[in-house]
Amino acid sequence: MQNKGKWVPSKFVLRRGALAASRNRSEVGAGSRLIADIVAGYYGAHIPQYARGRLLDLGCGKVPLYEAYRTYVTENVCIDWENTPHKNEYLDATCDLTQRLPYDDGEFDTILLSDVLEHIPQPENLWREMSRVLKPGGNVLLNVPFFYWLHETPYDFYRYTEFALRRFADSSHFKVRVLDATGGAPEILADVLAKQAQVIPVIGRGVAIVVQSATRILLRTGLGRKFSEKTRKKFPLGYFMVAEKLPLEPSVQLEVPSCAGRETSG
Repeated sequence: MQNKGKWVPSKFVLRRGALAASRNRSEVGAGSRLIADIVAGYYGAHIPQYARGRLLDLGCGKVPLYEAYRTYVTENVCIDWENTPHKNEYLDATCDLTQRLPYDDGEFDTILLSDVLEHIPQPENLWREMSRVLKPGGNVLLNVPFFYWLHETPYDFYRYTEFALRRFADSSHFKVRVLDATGGAPEILADVLAKQAQVIPVIGRGVAIVVQSATRILLRTGLGRKFSEKTRKKFPLGYFMVAEKLPLEPSVQLEVPSCAGRETSG
């Protein structure tokens, strides 16, 4: 990562030793705190177990998870689209993520793909490339939304079911280690209501915060947890996934077009 000394927390922060969504409105809108907290919780729980060695942060944006993984890896390499809206000084390379990545086979031990896959118009190419640059036994950690509003338009292309995610992993020589729905009906309803409420003049932000806070309280009860668990199979808020790269057989070839991007100077 370039300019590590200038890095500052953005979307996620450490709060009382746990990863959580930032309360800075320029980083996380008032209507998005609940879902961001949920995603933060999954990464905070799984990064210590699965992140190691040389990490490739794909579609890294402002590198919001750096504080969560920095003590578990030996190096982090940050790559993003050249036209990303999240301008920063941390990128090691810019590249079209649907094309060949500018790295050799088996260079990395860990890949991070947070809130990125839904923005990839040709996801099969990216899965093949992740398989190519990851060492056997290395892990991909990713999350995607499902019941969620359109964002970063016009570059929001897909919503994936658990079956699509498993298919991507199987066809790209990965073994699924973790695949969890990140929430169910209560979380979806709270997210939708909060995002609609936040646009109401004067009181909207407060209403959005109250809706999400009330949902958090509900989810701490036995009834609320049961409601979430019973509904998330059919109504998933999103998914969190960890997939391990399997050894490739000599005959297996995973080809993608060459990258049209460029590396930045360090």
